[in-house]
Amino acid sequence: MGRVRLAERVHQAHDDRVLSFRRFNLRWAPWCLPAAALLLGLLLTDVPLLDIVRYAAYFGLAVLLPGTLVHRALRGSRGNLPEDLGLGGATGLLLLLIGWAATAATGLQAFLPAWPAAIVVLFLAVPRLRGHWLIADRRPVPLRWTWVLAGTMTLVVASLVPFWHNQLLPPAQDVWFQDLGYHLALVHEMTRSMPFQVPQLAGETLRYHYLSDADMAAASMLTGIDPIVVLLRLWLAPIAAITVLVVTALARDLTGGKWWAAVLAAAAGVTGLPLLAWAQGSNPISYYSPSQVYMLPLTGLLLTLAVPAVRGRGLGWAWLLVFPLALACAGAKSSALPPVVFGLIVATGTTLGRRERRRPALTMLGLTLAAMLVGTFLFAGGGAGTLSLQPFAVLLGFVPYRQTLGAADVNDGTLRLPDGVAHLSAGGFLFLAALVLWWLLVQAPRLAGLVTLAGARNRRDPAVWLLAGLTVAGVGGMWLLWHPSLSQTYFYLGMIPFATVLTVRLLADRQPGQRLLLGGLAAGFLATGIAARLPFAGVRGMAAWAWQLYWPAAFVLAVIVLLSVLVIRRRGLPIVLTAALLGGSVGVFAERAAEADWKALRDQGRHTSRLLILQDEMVAAQWVDRHAGPDDVVATNVHCWPPGGPAAGCDSRAFWVAALTGRRTLIESWGYTDAAVAADGDGGLRYYRQPPPDPARYALNQRVFELGAAADLAELRDRYHVRWLLADVRSGPVGLAAAPVFTAGPVTIYELR
Repeated sequence: MGRVRLAERVHQAHDDRVLSFRRFNLRWAPWCLPAAALLLGLLLTDVPLLDIVRYAAYFGLAVLLPGTLVHRALRGSRGNLPEDLGLGGATGLLLLLIGWAATAATGLQAFLPAWPAAIVVLFLAVPRLRGHWLIADRRPVPLRWTWVLAGTMTLVVASLVPFWHNQLLPPAQDVWFQDLGYHLALVHEMTRSMPFQVPQLAGETLRYHYLSDADMAAASMLTGIDPIVVLLRLWLAPIAAITVLVVTALARDLTGGKWWAAVLAAAAGVTGLPLLAWAQGSNPISYYSPSQVYMLPLTGLLLTLAVPAVRGRGLGWAWLLVFPLALACAGAKSSALPPVVFGLIVATGTTLGRRERRRPALTMLGLTLAAMLVGTFLFAGGGAGTLSLQPFAVLLGFVPYRQTLGAADVNDGTLRLPDGVAHLSAGGFLFLAALVLWWLLVQAPRLAGLVTLAGARNRRDPAVWLLAGLTVAGVGGMWLLWHPSLSQTYFYLGMIPFATVLTVRLLADRQPGQRLLLGGLAAGFLATGIAARLPFAGVRGMAAWAWQLYWPAAFVLAVIVLLSVLVIRRRGLPIVLTAALLGGSVGVFAERAAEADWKALRDQGRHTSRLLILQDEMVAAQWVDRHAGPDDVVATNVHCWPPGGPAAGCDSRAFWVAALTGRRTLIESWGYTDAAVAADGDGGLRYYRQPPPDPARYALNQRVFELGAAADLAELRDRYHVRWLLADVRSGPVGLAAAPVFTAGPVTIYELR
């Protein structure tokens, strides 16, 4: 009998282990989907497998692991690994920035790998910290919602692959968007010691929100992977994945822990697009703006701290995170903190009559405001200093406005209003009103949450006022301010995921049943899928544009209402319409990701664009990168797009020499310098067409390449410490008589010994 019972216990233990293993596999199976999509996408776009493995190890061991341990120690576990990794990943980004800043300030970059290792060792060595390696009170994500989160990440990866396919890895003849070259040069600059300089104008102090570039620089230094591969391939997807998980955690806090609401907010907030058609203020995940993407997880983490604070709960040891985190947000994107500060002001105002809530809210506001002011001093330069008040200036980015009312407008921030708005006829006023209303309509998935303030219970929740305030501030910054590059749009773009959380809160408050929720999501997804196939072509004339904008909107709304009535028979129409807005937003994103024409993307402008960089030019620049010292300075005659333009009036945003050589240049392109941006409009020229900010340096540089006089070469070497000359005959005549050290096509490299 004893042997029988023993055998039964052994079999039972075996069955329990099998069942536990199967459950473990089921919980991890969804995450294989985005991981496989990411691996396949990177391999198909020429990323070496070894680089992928090294970057995955770096991100797991230097970002996720130390960040999760520290976040659990300061705030406790959320009871599930995805949210812990999301909030921990954002914390890990902050911790890595602290380590990077300390080593860059002291010149001890070689010790950067010891920083995350020291944090991990601390949590191994200190007995009181060891408990944070495990989740004590497990509250796992329901499996079906795990699949939705994993599907959202997969959709993000799918949207990035066409960009990777389009942007070839150097050296390959290719068209480069100028901002990618600018950021790549900054990534190289962030591997040097403070104080930082403008890479394209050696000696000029750098004032810019460069912390996204610092994060990429840290990744490159820790892994040994070329910064080009980090920027163009490896960096963005993990940052977007952390954003998805952080938005999930924030939405759960706002909706009373509802998982369906949290994953819906993450899907619609991170992947959603405006309904029906393109509109200024599109998707917060931008391949061409690393700073915009990098601010999202940091700002989301800050808001997860702000929500309990404005609700009157202290943060304990987590208060230590608030100021450095807010400062990191300011250094990630200069437009990140102003809407958050406005939201905190509004939320704090609702707590002033409640003494028990007032102190944490005021403390959060004070720390965040202080960080914004310090960040303005440390990071805000160039374009951030040119913002001015000009309502409706953003309309210059709307094609219907530019082809009608704004056909004669000049992008001039000194005006009270754009000319097309200042001199409206009666018909023009109606068209302007229709255009603004159309924008509000297509942005409804992000803005509908403001309706939550109509409910008395929501008005008593300061967290609702926080998100409503930042949403209004984001929209207000976009529509009330002027920037020479329409960058006022970033005030709104950065708030889209968090504004969408408020829309989901509106839906969650109505307690929709499963049938209503799924019916509404499906109706919106289907309606926008049909609308994507409706003909939409550029037209001229206000009446024609109004019809072209509104008839697809009317069609989509009619389809949504019809499907809603068929599903619910009018009983829950507000619920279904709100769900349809969110479903339609994700549907537009999915439609565009699925319809990407990869061949057209790769071939577009490959041989004719003025932004074309030849393969030989890349080969020569990368030769310098391999042979130059880390602090060597390069002089070049490359300044303009297209090559060879005059100094005055050329588009001075070439940027590829500093980017691909990885070195500071004496004077390359000056289009993004503080002096150029501040001079926008002078002489009727945009900022990137202004003359060189240092005419004497520019004149010396040009004399060297055109004449090659010994005295000028000596001044270049002795005064400006130039070591290398990169001469490109596409950019002008070259009269140097020195012996070259390398030649590739139109480019010749010289060394000043």
